[in-house]
Amino acid sequence: MQKTLAQEVVCLGIGVHSGKETTITVKPAQANHGIAFRRTDLPGMYDIQALFKRVVDTSLATVLGANGAIVSTIEHLMAAFAGLGIDNALVEINDYEVPVMDGSAKEFVSSFIKAGIEEQQAPKQFFVVKEPIKLSDGDKYVVVYPEKSRRITCFVDFDHPLIGEQEFVFDPDTDNFGEEISGARTFGFMKDIEYLKKFGLGKGGSLDNAIIIDKDKILNKEGLRYKDEFVRHKLLDSLGDFSLLGMPIMGHIKTCKSGHALNHLFIRKFLQEKDKWKTCSVKKDQVS
Repeated sequence: MQKTLAQEVVCLGIGVHSGKETTITVKPAQANHGIAFRRTDLPGMYDIQALFKRVVDTSLATVLGANGAIVSTIEHLMAAFAGLGIDNALVEINDYEVPVMDGSAKEFVSSFIKAGIEEQQAPKQFFVVKEPIKLSDGDKYVVVYPEKSRRITCFVDFDHPLIGEQEFVFDPDTDNFGEEISGARTFGFMKDIEYLKKFGLGKGGSLDNAIIIDKDKILNKEGLRYKDEFVRHKLLDSLGDFSLLGMPIMGHIKTCKSGHALNHLFIRKFLQEKDKWKTCSVKKDQVS
Protein backbone atom coordinates (compact mmCIF):
# COMPACT_ATOMS: atom_id res chain seq x y z
CA MET A 1 0.00 0.00 0.00
CA GLN A 2 1.03 3.64 -0.47
CA LYS A 3 2.57 5.50 2.46
CA THR A 4 2.89 9.05 3.76
CA LEU A 5 4.13 10.72 6.95
CA ALA A 6 2.01 10.67 10.10
CA GLN A 7 2.89 14.33 10.81
CA GLU A 8 4.95 17.12 9.32
CA VAL A 9 8.73 17.31 9.68
CA VAL A 10 10.93 20.44 9.67
CA CYS A 11 14.61 20.30 8.66
CA LEU A 12 17.01 23.24 8.68
CA GLY A 13 20.44 23.31 7.03
CA ILE A 14 22.84 24.82 4.51
CA GLY A 15 22.69 24.47 0.73
CA VAL A 16 25.94 22.81 -0.38
CA HIS A 17 26.29 25.02 -3.46
CA SER A 18 24.43 28.19 -2.44
CA GLY A 19 25.78 28.34 1.11
CA LYS A 20 22.36 29.66 2.15
CA GLU A 21 20.47 28.50 5.22
CA THR A 22 17.29 26.79 4.07
CA THR A 23 14.27 25.30 5.82
CA ILE A 24 12.14 22.51 4.44
CA THR A 25 8.80 21.45 5.90
CA VAL A 26 7.74 17.98 4.78
CA LYS A 27 3.98 17.50 5.09
CA PRO A 28 1.77 14.41 4.72
CA ALA A 29 -0.14 14.19 1.44
CA GLN A 30 -3.12 12.22 0.22
CA ALA A 31 -2.85 8.98 -1.75
CA ASN A 32 -1.75 9.32 -5.40
CA HIS A 33 -0.35 12.82 -4.71
CA GLY A 34 3.25 11.74 -5.19
CA ILE A 35 6.18 13.87 -4.00
CA ALA A 36 5.99 17.58 -4.80
CA PHE A 37 8.00 20.69 -3.90
CA ARG A 38 6.57 24.15 -3.19
CA ARG A 39 8.73 27.29 -3.07
CA THR A 40 7.23 29.36 -0.22
CA ASP A 41 9.59 32.28 -0.93
CA LEU A 42 8.07 32.90 -4.38
CA PRO A 43 4.68 34.30 -5.38
CA GLY A 44 2.11 31.93 -6.80
CA MET A 45 2.99 28.90 -4.64
CA TYR A 46 3.21 26.53 -7.61
CA ASP A 47 3.95 22.90 -6.89
CA ILE A 48 6.79 21.19 -8.76
CA GLN A 49 6.21 17.46 -9.06
CA ALA A 50 9.25 15.30 -8.34
CA LEU A 51 9.12 13.60 -11.72
CA PHE A 52 11.62 13.03 -14.51
CA LYS A 53 9.82 15.43 -16.86
CA ARG A 54 10.56 18.27 -14.41
CA VAL A 55 14.35 17.71 -14.37
CA VAL A 56 16.13 20.74 -15.86
CA ASP A 57 19.77 20.08 -14.88
CA THR A 58 21.97 17.19 -13.72
CA SER A 59 25.45 18.69 -14.06
CA LEU A 60 26.30 18.93 -10.34
CA ALA A 61 23.04 17.86 -8.71
CA THR A 62 19.50 16.97 -9.70
CA VAL A 63 17.47 20.14 -10.31
CA LEU A 64 13.70 20.33 -10.87
CA GLY A 65 11.97 23.27 -12.53
CA ALA A 66 8.49 24.51 -13.43
CA ASN A 67 6.71 27.85 -13.85
CA GLY A 68 10.00 29.75 -13.64
CA ALA A 69 10.99 28.20 -10.29
CA ILE A 70 13.65 25.60 -9.52
CA VAL A 71 14.48 23.30 -6.63
CA SER A 72 18.04 22.00 -6.55
CA THR A 73 19.99 19.16 -4.94
CA ILE A 74 16.95 17.00 -4.25
CA GLU A 75 18.60 13.57 -4.58
CA HIS A 76 19.33 12.81 -0.90
CA LEU A 77 15.83 13.80 0.19
CA MET A 78 14.30 11.79 -2.65
CA ALA A 79 16.46 8.81 -1.66
CA ALA A 80 15.08 9.07 1.89
CA PHE A 81 11.51 8.91 0.53
CA ALA A 82 12.38 5.99 -1.76
CA GLY A 83 14.36 4.08 0.83
CA LEU A 84 11.53 4.28 3.38
CA GLY A 85 8.80 3.61 0.80
CA ILE A 86 7.13 7.01 1.24
CA ASP A 87 5.00 7.70 -1.84
CA ASN A 88 3.18 10.92 -0.96
CA ALA A 89 4.46 14.16 0.59
CA LEU A 90 4.53 17.92 0.04
CA VAL A 91 7.91 19.57 0.61
CA GLU A 92 7.69 23.29 1.34
CA ILE A 93 11.04 25.04 0.91
CA ASN A 94 11.96 28.70 1.49
CA ASP A 95 14.81 28.88 -1.05
CA TYR A 96 15.98 27.06 -4.16
CA GLU A 97 18.36 24.46 -2.69
CA VAL A 98 17.49 21.55 -0.41
CA PRO A 99 19.79 21.62 2.64
CA VAL A 100 22.68 19.16 2.43
CA MET A 101 22.48 18.32 6.17
CA ASP A 102 25.46 16.01 6.92
CA GLY A 103 25.95 15.07 3.25
CA SER A 104 23.78 11.97 3.46
CA ALA A 105 20.09 11.10 3.93
CA LYS A 106 20.53 10.07 7.57
CA GLU A 107 18.94 13.13 9.19
CA PHE A 108 15.95 13.05 6.84
CA VAL A 109 15.42 9.36 7.54
CA SER A 110 15.64 9.69 11.33
CA SER A 111 13.21 12.64 11.26
CA PHE A 112 10.71 10.71 9.11
CA ILE A 113 10.89 7.63 11.33
CA LYS A 114 10.40 9.77 14.44
CA ALA A 115 7.36 11.46 12.87
CA GLY A 116 5.89 8.10 11.88
CA ILE A 117 5.04 6.59 8.50
CA GLU A 118 1.40 5.77 7.77
CA GLU A 119 -0.03 3.25 5.35
CA GLN A 120 -2.78 4.64 3.12
CA GLN A 121 -5.89 3.05 1.63
CA ALA A 122 -4.52 2.88 -1.92
CA PRO A 123 -2.27 0.29 -3.57
CA LYS A 124 1.30 1.19 -4.50
CA GLN A 125 1.94 1.07 -8.25
CA PHE A 126 5.08 -0.45 -9.80
CA PHE A 127 6.89 -0.61 -13.11
CA VAL A 128 7.24 -4.37 -13.64
CA VAL A 129 10.14 -5.08 -16.02
CA LYS A 130 9.43 -7.73 -18.68
CA GLU A 131 12.62 -7.45 -20.76
CA PRO A 132 16.10 -5.99 -20.08
CA ILE A 133 16.66 -2.30 -20.84
CA LYS A 134 20.22 -0.98 -21.06
CA LEU A 135 21.95 2.32 -21.73
CA SER A 136 25.73 2.52 -22.17
CA ASP A 137 28.25 5.33 -22.49
CA GLY A 138 31.69 3.84 -23.07
CA ASP A 139 32.48 1.69 -20.03
CA LYS A 140 29.61 3.25 -18.06
CA TYR A 141 26.15 1.76 -18.11
CA VAL A 142 22.75 1.39 -16.43
CA VAL A 143 20.67 -1.73 -17.03
CA VAL A 144 17.52 -3.23 -15.52
CA TYR A 145 16.60 -6.91 -15.65
CA PRO A 146 13.28 -8.65 -14.97
CA GLU A 147 13.30 -9.98 -11.43
CA LYS A 148 10.89 -10.59 -8.54
CA SER A 149 12.64 -7.96 -6.43
CA ARG A 150 13.51 -4.27 -6.32
CA ARG A 151 17.25 -4.81 -6.10
CA ILE A 152 19.82 -2.26 -7.12
CA THR A 153 23.51 -3.01 -7.60
CA CYS A 154 26.05 -0.20 -7.92
CA PHE A 155 29.65 -0.52 -9.05
CA VAL A 156 32.26 2.26 -8.95
CA ASP A 157 35.88 2.38 -10.05
CA PHE A 158 37.96 5.43 -9.12
CA ASP A 159 41.65 5.75 -9.91
CA HIS A 160 42.48 6.55 -6.31
CA PRO A 161 44.14 4.27 -3.73
CA LEU A 162 41.47 4.98 -1.10
CA ILE A 163 38.54 4.01 -3.36
CA GLY A 164 39.38 1.78 -6.34
CA GLU A 165 36.67 -0.74 -7.26
CA GLN A 166 33.65 -1.09 -4.97
CA GLU A 167 30.28 -2.79 -5.40
CA PHE A 168 27.17 -2.86 -3.23
CA VAL A 169 23.78 -4.55 -3.56
CA PHE A 170 20.62 -3.27 -1.86
CA ASP A 171 17.05 -4.58 -1.77
CA PRO A 172 14.58 -2.29 0.06
CA ASP A 173 12.31 -5.27 0.76
CA THR A 174 14.92 -7.20 2.73
CA ASP A 175 17.69 -4.74 3.71
CA ASN A 176 17.65 -1.85 6.19
CA PHE A 177 17.97 1.43 4.30
CA GLY A 178 18.44 3.46 7.48
CA GLU A 179 21.39 1.39 8.65
CA GLU A 180 23.04 0.36 5.39
CA ILE A 181 22.60 3.27 2.97
CA SER A 182 21.15 6.46 4.47
CA GLY A 183 24.31 7.46 6.36
CA ALA A 184 26.64 7.28 3.36
CA ARG A 185 27.92 10.82 2.68
CA THR A 186 28.66 12.64 -0.52
CA PHE A 187 32.36 12.83 -1.34
CA GLY A 188 34.73 14.93 -3.37
CA PHE A 189 38.39 15.36 -4.18
CA MET A 190 40.27 18.36 -2.81
CA LYS A 191 41.37 19.46 -6.29
CA ASP A 192 37.77 19.45 -7.55
CA ILE A 193 36.44 21.39 -4.55
CA GLU A 194 39.02 24.12 -5.09
CA TYR A 195 37.89 24.30 -8.73
CA LEU A 196 34.20 24.59 -7.74
CA LYS A 197 34.89 27.38 -5.28
CA LYS A 198 36.68 29.39 -7.99
CA PHE A 199 33.36 29.49 -9.87
CA GLY A 200 31.27 30.39 -6.84
CA LEU A 201 29.97 26.86 -6.28
CA GLY A 202 30.25 24.58 -3.26
CA LYS A 203 29.87 27.58 -0.95
CA GLY A 204 28.24 25.45 1.74
CA GLY A 205 30.53 22.45 1.38
CA SER A 206 32.69 21.51 4.38
CA LEU A 207 34.06 18.56 6.31
CA ASP A 208 30.76 18.60 8.22
CA ASN A 209 28.76 17.59 5.13
CA ALA A 210 31.12 15.75 2.79
CA ILE A 211 33.99 13.30 2.70
CA ILE A 212 36.99 15.21 1.35
CA ILE A 213 39.73 13.14 -0.25
CA ASP A 214 43.26 14.42 -0.80
CA LYS A 215 46.03 12.65 -2.71
CA ASP A 216 46.65 9.94 -0.12
CA LYS A 217 44.29 10.55 2.79
CA ILE A 218 40.77 11.41 3.89
CA LEU A 219 40.69 14.82 5.55
CA ASN A 220 37.72 14.09 7.82
CA LYS A 221 39.09 13.36 11.31
CA GLU A 222 36.37 10.80 12.06
CA GLY A 223 37.17 8.83 8.90
CA LEU A 224 34.57 6.75 7.04
CA ARG A 225 31.24 5.50 8.36
CA TYR A 226 31.49 2.37 6.20
CA LYS A 227 34.62 0.91 4.61
CA ASP A 228 32.82 1.17 1.23
CA GLU A 229 31.00 4.43 1.94
CA PHE A 230 31.74 5.74 -1.56
CA VAL A 231 29.73 3.12 -3.46
CA ARG A 232 26.98 3.22 -0.85
CA HIS A 233 26.60 6.93 -1.48
CA LYS A 234 26.45 6.35 -5.23
CA LEU A 235 23.67 3.86 -4.55
CA LEU A 236 21.88 6.44 -2.39
CA ASP A 237 22.11 8.98 -5.24
CA SER A 238 20.79 6.39 -7.69
CA LEU A 239 17.78 5.64 -5.49
CA GLY A 240 16.99 9.35 -5.48
CA ASP A 241 17.42 9.62 -9.26
CA PHE A 242 15.30 6.58 -10.14
CA SER A 243 12.54 7.69 -7.76
CA LEU A 244 11.77 10.43 -10.29
CA LEU A 245 10.05 7.78 -12.39
CA GLY A 246 7.15 8.33 -9.96
CA MET A 247 6.82 4.62 -9.19
CA PRO A 248 9.34 2.03 -7.99
CA ILE A 249 10.77 -0.50 -10.43
CA MET A 250 10.11 -4.19 -9.83
CA GLY A 251 13.31 -5.55 -11.29
CA HIS A 252 17.08 -5.56 -10.76
CA ILE A 253 18.85 -2.30 -11.62
CA LYS A 254 22.60 -2.42 -12.15
CA THR A 255 24.73 0.71 -12.53
CA CYS A 256 28.41 0.81 -13.49
CA LYS A 257 30.33 4.09 -13.03
CA SER A 258 27.06 5.98 -13.48
CA GLY A 259 26.09 9.41 -12.17
CA HIS A 260 23.11 11.75 -12.24
CA ALA A 261 23.39 12.52 -15.95
CA LEU A 262 23.52 8.90 -17.15
CA ASN A 263 20.84 7.84 -14.66
CA HIS A 264 18.46 10.43 -16.09
CA LEU A 265 19.26 9.47 -19.67
CA PHE A 266 18.42 5.90 -18.70
CA ILE A 267 15.08 7.01 -17.24
CA ARG A 268 14.26 8.66 -20.58
CA LYS A 269 15.13 5.45 -22.45
CA PHE A 270 13.18 3.34 -19.95
CA LEU A 271 10.02 5.40 -20.40
CA GLN A 272 10.33 5.24 -24.19
CA GLU A 273 10.56 1.44 -24.30
CA LYS A 274 6.98 0.85 -23.18
CA ASP A 275 6.84 -2.70 -24.58
CA LYS A 276 9.45 -3.86 -22.05
CA TRP A 277 7.51 -3.08 -18.87
CA LYS A 278 4.01 -2.85 -17.49
CA THR A 279 2.50 -0.91 -14.59
CA CYS A 280 0.40 -2.52 -11.90
CA SER A 281 0.00 -3.01 -8.18
CA VAL A 282 1.67 -6.29 -7.28
CA LYS A 283 2.79 -8.66 -4.63
CA LYS A 284 6.18 -10.24 -5.25
CA ASP A 285 4.62 -13.68 -5.80
CA GLN A 286 2.38 -12.20 -8.52
CA VAL A 287 5.26 -11.10 -10.77
CA SER A 288 5.42 -13.32 -13.84
